[in-house]
Amino acid sequence: MSDEVFDLLVIGGGVNGTGIARDAAGRGLKVALVEMNDLASATSSASTKLFHGGLRYLEYFEIGLVRESLIERERLWSAMPHISWPMRFVLPYHKEMRFEGGTPTSRILSVVMPWMKGRRPGWLIRLGLFLYDHLGGRKNLPGTRTLDLSKDPVGRPLKDRFKKAFEYSDCWVDDARLVVLNARDAQERGARILTRTKVVSAQQENGLWVAKLEGKASEITAKAVVNAAGPWVAEVLTGTLHRNTREGVRLVRGSHIVTRKLFDHDKPYFFQGSDNRIVFAIPYETDFTLIGTTDQDHEDADQKPVCTQGEQEYLCRFVSKYLKNPVTVEDIVWTYSGVRPLYDDGASSATEATRDYVLSLDASGTLLNVFGGKITTHRHLSEAAMAKLKPVFPALSRNWTAGVAMPGGDFPVDGVQALIDDLLQRYDFLDGPWAGRLVRAYGTEAIAVLGDARTRKDLGRDFGANLSEAEVRWLMTKEFAETPDDVIWRRSKLGLRMNADQVLALGKWMKKEQAA
Repeated sequence: MSDEVFDLLVIGGGVNGTGIARDAAGRGLKVALVEMNDLASATSSASTKLFHGGLRYLEYFEIGLVRESLIERERLWSAMPHISWPMRFVLPYHKEMRFEGGTPTSRILSVVMPWMKGRRPGWLIRLGLFLYDHLGGRKNLPGTRTLDLSKDPVGRPLKDRFKKAFEYSDCWVDDARLVVLNARDAQERGARILTRTKVVSAQQENGLWVAKLEGKASEITAKAVVNAAGPWVAEVLTGTLHRNTREGVRLVRGSHIVTRKLFDHDKPYFFQGSDNRIVFAIPYETDFTLIGTTDQDHEDADQKPVCTQGEQEYLCRFVSKYLKNPVTVEDIVWTYSGVRPLYDDGASSATEATRDYVLSLDASGTLLNVFGGKITTHRHLSEAAMAKLKPVFPALSRNWTAGVAMPGGDFPVDGVQALIDDLLQRYDFLDGPWAGRLVRAYGTEAIAVLGDARTRKDLGRDFGANLSEAEVRWLMTKEFAETPDDVIWRRSKLGLRMNADQVLALGKWMKKEQAA
């Protein structure tokens, strides 16, 4: 690769990096993406896994961010209906609920309605949901409605004091698979994807960037560089790229817990806390409930984020204020934590720091640094990044990614069940849950994963949870997987269902395949 000159070097294999690589490759640029670990190995596999507008951002009057996110929500769903789908969120309400905090909305209410003493009138929440319904030009998702919790099944798990709730729409997404599909699509359009390869230094020589690497290549030369290193964006900017800057990143840790299934219906809850935080409780992987997230400052990007005991207890206490049956740390089966690289806007708390992104082009015009952002806006961010780089590439073609299907997503948003039924008809050894999992992971490519198998044995060894040799081989050859964790925690969540011996056997088999 040292003999080639690339148009664009992207540093970082998270959602923003892979989104930019895909967009640039689709415009005809020669792109290389370098990721020091696995794709989505940091923040982009540790989100709450939602395409959403950010209802609570309305409290901070971030109307532009909410509008952009809501527009993207349906656009992204239509491009990947296998890994994204609508959910109806339930927001329980009680007139005595208090929300003490420093948001702009709280400060205004304390002046104009001091007698409320931190309470939120129902009409105000309904007004916020009305804006949420209409800011983004909602087309296919149903709007908000009011629920009588004494009659609706979603009220059964909740404490009796909650008589009323609002139900609104947002979308689920498998965040890590989104990143992998972005990388796959970028590769199919000509990009070079190098995982487990680190940029150790880069500098400009004769108008080109020359980057020294450790991993699967030793050097890359490129006309322009995008620093999309997520939590390491500032470290890469000042250390690897040797640039002086006053711009900084605020690292905020968001932790989640996964518990046994807490309720029988398929609707998630939006719980509001008196500390002005919100926590979701979301049906997860059929048999579990996902609860999160926290907001804690995180000092060092190189320090692995973990869900602390205090955060686990906080999340349990938070949801237990709403649920009849208390949730305890003994109910937790798994935790995960990610670090959000938010642009440092001087906010007084982690919760108040802006979730919007900032694209900063250095004086040379050939280095673009990506600060902040959220998973819902990654595609729009990628377009904005290309606009920033247009002076470097004046012949750059127009925007193209809106509505273009991701690999496996070339079917209607209401076509999941038809794909499952077709898979069951083609492969009579599958059962419903197995076929459903394959379609939700691979969409129309599920047939390619199974190939011409006629019996279960044709797929090779079953490592557990219906994870076959054929599927793992697909993940290794098509989706950049190299280790068991890549397979069972990022390309899937089968780690929730596999035991240590099964994971060990999977690792041995993968090493043997790599050596063959």
